[in-house]
Amino acid sequence: MDQQMDHRGYLVLKRMIDVVGAFLGIILTSPFCLIIALSYFFEEKKGSIFFKQMRVGKNGKLFYIYKFRSMVLDAEEKLLADPLLYKRYVENNYKLEPHEDPRVTRMGSFLRKTSLDELPQLINVLKGEMSLVGPRPVVQDELKEYQEKVQEFLSVKPGVTGFWQVSGRSEVVYPERVNVELYYVKNRSISLDTLIIFRTVWKVLLRNGAY
Repeated sequence: MDQQMDHRGYLVLKRMIDVVGAFLGIILTSPFCLIIALSYFFEEKKGSIFFKQMRVGKNGKLFYIYKFRSMVLDAEEKLLADPLLYKRYVENNYKLEPHEDPRVTRMGSFLRKTSLDELPQLINVLKGEMSLVGPRPVVQDELKEYQEKVQEFLSVKPGVTGFWQVSGRSEVVYPERVNVELYYVKNRSISLDTLIIFRTVWKVLLRNGAY
């Protein structure tokens, strides 16, 4: 009973931190967001400022994750039209190296290196779809990487940042990434969340592990 109460208390406190943190984050980063938004007016092909993609959330619930658009308008079509490129994308843990990815714009490359493209996910946090800290939300194809541990992975809300990001991010690939994400699920606490947030800020300043 005490353990259940502790868990409920953790969830309530975590949600309070998420809401307050997301509001403060939006206010503090609004000047950067305005500059980023204005930069889209200088593109040859005008498109949406935001990019949204279906991801898998807590208990397998699907939701749209928000990012500042860092790719060309026909990014998905461009990827699927090249079978070799798509194969490399899947084999490289659903990512492409910056120099070989024809989808990423010049501005998009900067946004990714600085992680500024992730700022709109604060909206996902306010909506209750994500937390400030948690495993990164994956696309459905990635769930197979978790095999029999998939339900454990999906037992918590995904996060804007998490233990994977501060442990190397793009340098930590499957199957090692599974162990890193599940470590957080098993050991999550307010103190661990706080440590991850501070380490995330440091990683972002160093531009370490992001692309």
